[in-house]
Amino acid sequence: MKALLDRARTFRTRIDFDSGEYRKLAEGQYPEVLFITCSDSRVIPALITGARPGEIFELRNAGNIVPPYGRPGASGEAATIEYALEVLGVQDIVVCGHSHCGAMGALKSGDDLSGLPGVDAWLRIARPELTSVLETAPDDPSLPEVSQGNVVNQLAALRSYPVVRQRLDSGRLRLHGWYYEVDTGFVYERGDDGSFRVHAA
Repeated sequence: MKALLDRARTFRTRIDFDSGEYRKLAEGQYPEVLFITCSDSRVIPALITGARPGEIFELRNAGNIVPPYGRPGASGEAATIEYALEVLGVQDIVVCGHSHCGAMGALKSGDDLSGLPGVDAWLRIARPELTSVLETAPDDPSLPEVSQGNVVNQLAALRSYPVVRQRLDSGRLRLHGWYYEVDTGFVYERGDDGSFRVHAA
């Protein structure tokens, strides 16, 4: 924690806040993409994409889960999706899963989560749509089949939002499925045929 605090305290001295780039950030944000990914500390969207401040609008939670539209109660995910599209006008949404995901690992192993009721309730959102993958995926600690299957399911959940469907139908929005390999740095993109491939550099 001390190292983090020290870097926070010296942040102002390490960045040129007198430059036009940072002054312009105070005028508003105009991100190009809504980036939905896991809260996992090893997954850093700006590091992976090389994004500068103001370029990506992030939505992070355990397992990069998108609750289906219309679930009762307030939802930070629903609010973020709505704001990104209706207010910020983003034209691309990326759902990015990753290897060695703890949330997907808990689903695959069928861990007893009774001691973590919040986690259990949250993962229950993703479990039904992943049932067939969870039953057939090999016991690989990197969990590519499970994490990639989850990305596909969350893209489908996004399409349940009227604001998403309207923009897709009018050609104002594109959805992208990514899978990030933590131990190699490779980013796999879901193609039109549904398979995930490393994009040629």
